[in-house]
Amino acid sequence: MAPTGNFTEAQAAAVKTVTDRFIVTTERLQKIAEQFVLEMEKGLDHQGATVAMIPSFVSGRCTGEEKGNFMALDLGGTNLRVCQVNLLGGGEHTIRQQKYVVSEELKVGPMRNLCDFIADCVDSFLTENGTGGNETLQLGYTFSFPILQTAINRGVLKQWTKGFNCSGAVGKDVTILLQDSFRRKNINVNIAAIVNDTVGTLMAYAYKHPNTTMGVIMGTGFNASYYEDMGKVKKWTGDKNQEMVINMECGAFDCERRVLPMTIYDNKLDRESINVYQQYYEKTVAGMYLGEITRNALLDLVDQQILFDGHSSRELNRNWSFETAYMSTIEVDETSDLSDTGHILESVLNVASTTLADRQIVKEICQAVGLRAARLASCHIAGVMKHTGKVGEECIVAIDGSLFEFYPNFEKNMGQALSEILGEQARSKVKFDLARDGSGLGAAIIAMIASKN
Repeated sequence: MAPTGNFTEAQAAAVKTVTDRFIVTTERLQKIAEQFVLEMEKGLDHQGATVAMIPSFVSGRCTGEEKGNFMALDLGGTNLRVCQVNLLGGGEHTIRQQKYVVSEELKVGPMRNLCDFIADCVDSFLTENGTGGNETLQLGYTFSFPILQTAINRGVLKQWTKGFNCSGAVGKDVTILLQDSFRRKNINVNIAAIVNDTVGTLMAYAYKHPNTTMGVIMGTGFNASYYEDMGKVKKWTGDKNQEMVINMECGAFDCERRVLPMTIYDNKLDRESINVYQQYYEKTVAGMYLGEITRNALLDLVDQQILFDGHSSRELNRNWSFETAYMSTIEVDETSDLSDTGHILESVLNVASTTLADRQIVKEICQAVGLRAARLASCHIAGVMKHTGKVGEECIVAIDGSLFEFYPNFEKNMGQALSEILGEQARSKVKFDLARDGSGLGAAIIAMIASKN
């Protein structure tokens, strides 16, 4: 551990006030998990609930013996991923993929421009990889935004999240919009399935481990999916005698502000976001937001003249300038003078000078925000287990995303919180597994299922 800094009494008291705001007690965790079960049930009962609980039209489980060549697209954050997946059977596959950066301009411009960009990326991928033969390629389209699915290859965009806000898309079928771009550019690809990234993650992991219970995304954004008995879904008018993957859209949980422990720093972030009063749960746990919550807390301490001698910097004053990746670096900084933390503050964020006490304060705030995120991120898993009656049974939770993969102690802190909600014995039966880049493989598997049907 780094030495315990030379905090003044005023500093120690002010920092404690801030970090205490991020404490989530066992009792609060249990209350959130209980509320989660209630919200899930509402979402399965009727349309328009806060937690939408959207049927994915992906029914049945993988055996791992499926075979064939399929394309996959993955749009959901900073990058667009184009993949060609060869399913080999025996739970094995090969994948070729290319990433393309989606510019900020495309994220907020007309939807047609974004679709044309995606089509151009697919075209160049096929040209480079020599896969553009005469036969129509079947494609699974991972579209990681809230859509209302009406069929396995049809879905209307409900709202944008994660910094996207293209015009001409909300209320429209995103498959038709992209297929139109393919058609205009003479690209021989058929969108066989539209896939939420959590559903893709679940299916990808289930190709090798057919008894996987949940698919979860914990990266830039946050969401989950699981298998549901459709006989229990009142709003479902199709075949009730089947099991189907439900895309929960649980980042929207608690927009009524009943149970989530929102701080003044969360409220400021929400006010200044492009989707105000939405996605509260996602905004407390997802990688896109943690750095901004931390920045708001640090500026509160600067304003109280507790931190950096009361002086900020132009960079630190800019919204979204404190990246969640900085928090990861700061949390694992064990140098005696916290020099890595000093480098981020002074060289990257241009704070004029920092004392050891300043750097320790910053580390404490990062730890408080990161710990709260991990603890809250266990509540939806507990909720699903309670709802499906799986508490005490063996459960595999497949998790994709940079937050889960790279953020220090995130998995450990989630596990600890889960044991506080469910008890240690039930917790010991739950296995968190990293499902890296699962949505590309999952989309290809779902394209395979769709084209067979």
